[in-house]
Amino acid sequence: MNRWLRFIFHRVGYLCLTLWIIITITFFLMSFLPGTPYQDQSRLTAVQVEQLNKKYGLNKPLGERYLTYLGNLLQGDFGISLQFSDQKVGTLLKTRLGPSIQLGLQAALFGTLCGIALGTAAAMKHNTWIDTFCSLFAIAGRSMPNFVVAVVLQFVFAISLSLLPIGLWNDGFRSTILPTLALSVSPMADSARFIRSEMLEILASDYAELARAKGLSEVQVVIRHGLRNALIPLITILGPMTVSLMTGSLVVENIFAVPGIGEQFTKSILSNDYSTIMAVTILFSLLLMAVLFLTDILYQLIDPRVRVGASK
Repeated sequence: MNRWLRFIFHRVGYLCLTLWIIITITFFLMSFLPGTPYQDQSRLTAVQVEQLNKKYGLNKPLGERYLTYLGNLLQGDFGISLQFSDQKVGTLLKTRLGPSIQLGLQAALFGTLCGIALGTAAAMKHNTWIDTFCSLFAIAGRSMPNFVVAVVLQFVFAISLSLLPIGLWNDGFRSTILPTLALSVSPMADSARFIRSEMLEILASDYAELARAKGLSEVQVVIRHGLRNALIPLITILGPMTVSLMTGSLVVENIFAVPGIGEQFTKSILSNDYSTIMAVTILFSLLLMAVLFLTDILYQLIDPRVRVGASK
């Protein structure tokens, strides 16, 4: 138990240090962005820009603004968005975060499970048409952009068959099916490729042969010995991939008219909305670090050779 606590404290300490570095670098990089964060800035005079800078504290020295931002951030204040009538950034992102997280989690879960099934089937039927089909699917899924998949899905299931809504976010779970399928193709292809490669190596190993000699069927060998070991390298890519999906795909969200965070992030960069840029960057970093932290814990649970404090 003490080793687990030390493990958690060390990881949390590193995560806090990493987050502070990300916040600092992003904050100072934004000072090099050209232009101002105000709407219709081409119509503003130099005097008006100066007055707005004084109102929002942008006329203060960069170091003072940095310390002020850190102080507000520690109180949970992400600032206001100058592009949306002084609306609080926290409130703005809160309404857009839900759809992106829902789509990301659904796509990661569905894509990973299907990819594991395809990769396992390909390994068990090595050098057969099943193996060829799964391998071609993995290559095609990794090569084809998700917005192409999205358009094809819309044409087939929404326009031709009229089975699902073509877009919007007002029809419950049915509205999430097509964008989830479009986003799940990439994790499905990656999972299938990783599982097939690892499973082929595992099924040809000595301990797999020993299991067969003890009378276990091929399915039992795969379930008891293959999947557990094959999942370890998959976890390495699964964490960052899930966060990437959770933060939303800009193109897919636009195609299906999903009110997610991806579109908002791009707009904030184009309009120099400093507070929104910082908030989304912090959010993405927190999600990524949280998933990587959970990944470390899953390593301890899945792989019996990895133990907390084993290196000491």
